[in-house]
Amino acid sequence: MRITPLDIQQKTFPTQMLRGFEQEEVYSFLELVREEMEELLRENASLKEQLSRADSQLQEFNNMNATLRDTLVTTQQMVEEYKANSRKEADLIIREAESRADEIIKAAQERAVKIHEDIVELKGIRRHFKEEVKRLIESHMKMIEFDKEREEAE
Repeated sequence: MRITPLDIQQKTFPTQMLRGFEQEEVYSFLELVREEMEELLRENASLKEQLSRADSQLQEFNNMNATLRDTLVTTQQMVEEYKANSRKEADLIIREAESRADEIIKAAQERAVKIHEDIVELKGIRRHFKEEVKRLIESHMKMIEFDKEREEAE
């Protein structure tokens, strides 16, 4: 059973004729006990309120901590995903560049082969042209000799 300051204030004691307590002293002491108990109850209530505020703040800090932890984990996951995507994109760019380089090399090789074929063809044309020019010169030389022989024979 809890005793309140009001219980202490309203407490009465029966008086005895012989050897009883001095009523004033008892009531004075009860008043002191009541005041002390009121002070202790106020202090207890104040401490409970402080504890409640501290518990509330602790809960708030714990929630913030959990939120920060979740944010950090999410951020780390995003960074890892970004790195993975960047690696994939870099690999894709490299593959595309290598493919393009292969195409350029193939085209250059084909062009080199075509140029070589053209050179061979042009050499053939030149040889043929030289032969034609030589034949033409020989033909003209024969005609000149023939004309010269005819002129000498006349």
